[in-house]
Amino acid sequence: MRGRTAGVLVVVVAVVATACQRPAPRPAPSPTPTGPRAPADVVDLAAVDPTVRTDIRYASAHNFVGRPIDGYPEPLCLLTRRAAEALHRVQTAASARGHSLKVYDCYRPQRAVNEFVAWAKRPQEQQMKAEFYPDLPKDRLFADGYIGAPTAHSRASTLDLTLVPVPTPAQPTYTPGDPLLPCTAPAGRRFADNSVDMGTGFDCFDPRAHTADARITGAARANRELLKRLMTAQGFENYPLEWWHYRYVDEPYPDTWFDFPVARASLR
Repeated sequence: MRGRTAGVLVVVVAVVATACQRPAPRPAPSPTPTGPRAPADVVDLAAVDPTVRTDIRYASAHNFVGRPIDGYPEPLCLLTRRAAEALHRVQTAASARGHSLKVYDCYRPQRAVNEFVAWAKRPQEQQMKAEFYPDLPKDRLFADGYIGAPTAHSRASTLDLTLVPVPTPAQPTYTPGDPLLPCTAPAGRRFADNSVDMGTGFDCFDPRAHTADARITGAARANRELLKRLMTAQGFENYPLEWWHYRYVDEPYPDTWFDFPVARASLR
């Protein structure tokens, strides 16, 4: 993944965590962050489908940085209406199979990208390594494609998600300072996320998180394939390095990187 120049006056050096960083689907102008208000067609997913579960990790301390990220004052899933309505159709199909979707991240503002850039330049900050990149040196996160820029999340039609069973079990609350468990461990020995087994935890910087990694078999493989079928059927495309990352192909803002906060006040 790589940084890109944003015109004559603005330089956006973005390193976005978790390969939720997919190159633009076609050649595009350099990214120009905009804000502070969202365009009129960006909505809170809960207004379109309140049954989708949420676990917005970057609004909390349970992420690879270890603190709430700038730009996430509220734990919301904001998406373009086009992507939100497509996700509602996915939820309907998942419900028919005894599952619900759960989202970890949706729209991500450019200011969050900037924080990831700053974090990446401080090698001493590795307090969450034991969970999120237990087997990978921090200085390999860029070269191996787990961090990059710009991120499709900032275009408001990309999200990170999983499947949870219905009825959905409670999920333990993460408290800073809790013992960290490697995201690569078997389901019973990593963080007790209420997701179905996907073979790794969310935001796991490891080849085993690649959607088609051959080491993931059995129920975990079947769950990844089910999520991919459900999402693809409604126009989403998976990022192969992350089983959780999907972009709505017919996104309305393919050339724009937004910077409004993840907050109800950002919506029109």
